[in-house]
Amino acid sequence: MSIYLDFEEPIKALEEQIAKAKEIGQDAELDMTDKIKEMESKLAEKTTEIFSNLTPWQRVQLSRHPERPYTLAYINAITNGTFQELHGDRNVKDDKAMVGGFGSIDGKTVMFIGQQKGMNTKMRQYRNFGMANPEGYRKALRLMKLAEKFDKPIVTFIDTPGAFPGLEAEERGQGEAIARNIYEMMNLKVPIICIIIGEGASGGALGIGVGDKVLMLENTWYSVISPESCSSILWRSWDYKEIAAEALKLTSEDMKNLKLIDGIIKEPVAGAHRNHEEMFAIVKREVKRQLTLLSKIDASKRVSKRIDKFCQMGVVK
Repeated sequence: MSIYLDFEEPIKALEEQIAKAKEIGQDAELDMTDKIKEMESKLAEKTTEIFSNLTPWQRVQLSRHPERPYTLAYINAITNGTFQELHGDRNVKDDKAMVGGFGSIDGKTVMFIGQQKGMNTKMRQYRNFGMANPEGYRKALRLMKLAEKFDKPIVTFIDTPGAFPGLEAEERGQGEAIARNIYEMMNLKVPIICIIIGEGASGGALGIGVGDKVLMLENTWYSVISPESCSSILWRSWDYKEIAAEALKLTSEDMKNLKLIDGIIKEPVAGAHRNHEEMFAIVKREVKRQLTLLSKIDASKRVSKRIDKFCQMGVVK
């Protein structure tokens, strides 16, 4: 049974009406074709209307939708099952919140890395809700260096509410691990594509977010802080999260206008959570396109352009 957000209720009502009409037609052996087509047309119009006028907070809600595909779903779909996961940071342990390994896109080998949240309560606990510890970022860096060694491009999928903030994470050097990744990713000689597929929060996202091309799916967000945390700091309450979401300029459109990302990947009309297969196909097509373009640029020039791009962020002229 599908899960509907509050602003999706009109869509739910129409879908239930269509299902009821089909059931009546079948049980009573009535021709309900015209009626069903009329309701389906109304459903398409209502869906387009709702998803064309989303507020920043509604996009945040969509980015967290439990039926939205996560990193491993994208990787397995894009690689057609050729993905070989690699484990461990060779120092502390294997962080389950960060996944990575080699996979093939139509015969071309790529290193995939990303945060994995988990599909149910048990798996979310196993994956630490997509919040990586320092060893997760060190595992990611190990895999990036491995990709560079074999001259394979890197694709990262970002979907995290932030790096894990626990005491043990700080003791093992959370800040240093993220900072080291940012520094090292600036200088990797292979093409890097970063795609925000859900939540892009704080340093947790930046730890695997430095690339030649940084892209966002349409209904995702990217910010130094979540709207709820921002609201609790400024107003001592979560009640102002919608105002905070608006003020933070965290949507894909905002980020593109601020020149903090390179592009937006359009989602299916009703969002990625309603049509996984179409979303996978769109992302795969965009990854292939970007890899083709980046492979034509000399490695030293690509690194120079990457560094210049990030150094210009936040500079006022």
